[in-house]
Amino acid sequence: MVAGVQIHTKVDISNPQSDILTDGALTFLAALHRTFESTRHSLLVARDDAQRRFDSGVPLDFPPETAHIRAEPSWHCAPPAPGLEDRRVEITGPPDRKMVINALNSGAKTFMADFEDSNAPTFANVINGQVNLRDAIRRQIDFESGGKQYKLSEKPAALIVRPRGWHLDETRITIDNTPISASLFDFALYFYHNAKELIKRGSGPYFYLPKMEHYLEARLWNDVFLFSQSYIGIAHNTIRATVLIETLPAAFQMEEILFELRNHSAGLNCGRWDYIFSAIKKRRADKSAVLPDRKDVTMTVPFMDSYVRLLIQTCHRRKVAAMGGMSAQIPIKDDLQANEVAMEKVRADKFREVTAGHDGTWIAHPLINQIARKVFDENMLGPNQYHIRREDVKVAAADLLNSSVPGKITEDGIRSNVSVALAYCGAWIGGNGCIPINYLMEDAATAEIARVQLWQWVKYGARIDTGEQITTQYVDRIIAEQALGIKKIAPGVKESHLKIAKKYLTAQIRQQWPSEFLTSDLMPYLTMADGVEDKWYRSSL
Repeated sequence: MVAGVQIHTKVDISNPQSDILTDGALTFLAALHRTFESTRHSLLVARDDAQRRFDSGVPLDFPPETAHIRAEPSWHCAPPAPGLEDRRVEITGPPDRKMVINALNSGAKTFMADFEDSNAPTFANVINGQVNLRDAIRRQIDFESGGKQYKLSEKPAALIVRPRGWHLDETRITIDNTPISASLFDFALYFYHNAKELIKRGSGPYFYLPKMEHYLEARLWNDVFLFSQSYIGIAHNTIRATVLIETLPAAFQMEEILFELRNHSAGLNCGRWDYIFSAIKKRRADKSAVLPDRKDVTMTVPFMDSYVRLLIQTCHRRKVAAMGGMSAQIPIKDDLQANEVAMEKVRADKFREVTAGHDGTWIAHPLINQIARKVFDENMLGPNQYHIRREDVKVAAADLLNSSVPGKITEDGIRSNVSVALAYCGAWIGGNGCIPINYLMEDAATAEIARVQLWQWVKYGARIDTGEQITTQYVDRIIAEQALGIKKIAPGVKESHLKIAKKYLTAQIRQQWPSEFLTSDLMPYLTMADGVEDKWYRSSL
């Protein structure tokens, strides 16, 4: 055992998990923690300070201290790394063994293996995910299940890994009596075990970085990359990272985020669902920022369209990929007409992205690859669209804050939000981080929109289209009614977990301010289930 490192949950040393939590890997984790934890902590404190400024009425704006970076035309990001030259379709999903094989075989150009929003981080899910990725890289992942063989194809997709965000702790591992950053935990185990093997096979260690709110958080990642490459003895600038622009503050700092990561950058991505969640949360004290039903907050409404156009312009100015976002639709197998309507929404969404100048897009289901691929193949003839500079784009701070969104708040919208929040939270506590609900793939980001919209509507006494005011009592009634049908739309949710989800949602709509993240709120349930003493985690329940 490595000095100062404690594992607070049982790991069977006869299991492949023991090959992940080796002394070498834990020593590397300890080095990262001792070098960077104080900086991470200070950046999280800075987030709280920024939120207090927003609440007091200080508007978000482009940082004046970095105007020179935005104005300087000469700097560019690193060229695409091997396997990232053409990213026209990327598939995403948790690092479940079957999912990993199906995604790598899907025909998409890359697969983002997700330890974050689509993965409920039980210790088994987290460690088994690392085992699965290690085995996939070495082409040792084949297995049989239910009489069906799962085997990697000859030319699988390039692999990209998304670790959890800076705000999350990995509570099952402490170093010097402090939980380690979940970001560093996910990154370090994957990097330590696989970076050299990936390079040997003609690829490299590639990452998606979530939930950042400031360019100094990107600087921290860059410092982690430099340290890590030196630690294992590979060349600097081998790592590539794509940053998800999925928080409102980050939209004002896209240039700066690229600049901080420029020698490791693989571009930016429009993380649309988390971005909507962040827009509501960051403007929680602004009554004028109340949004209508989630279905009305589309990519063409003013604040979303401005964010997309600015991201494409910024990336192409710096010669790096501008990735589109996720269509949540999944195939409807038992209704051909409804399926065609859903798939037409996917086509329209992907057409909007490719004609706007995006270099690729996200999908959540292997069967949608063909649709997305056809749209991009017909409209993007080369490997990317860096040549589309979008010099016509002029986006001001007011455009990113334009909360004028056509639409209504309806009882159907409220019921939909309640059902998604209850079903997802219940599933997450049970160890499942992404679930299909009404033929949409829901993950933490979409559940977060549901949660904070309910809070926002109650907080500001919004009215539905019939004129009825949305109160805690009104939402309580709908929670009770929708809870009765959750087992129909999410059969895997246990009654005990649904009870916790109901209690959580009922409490959330009564808060002065919404919690930062439901995953942080509910993590104690996973930690307790892993047998960890409560002194090692913080509960806001």
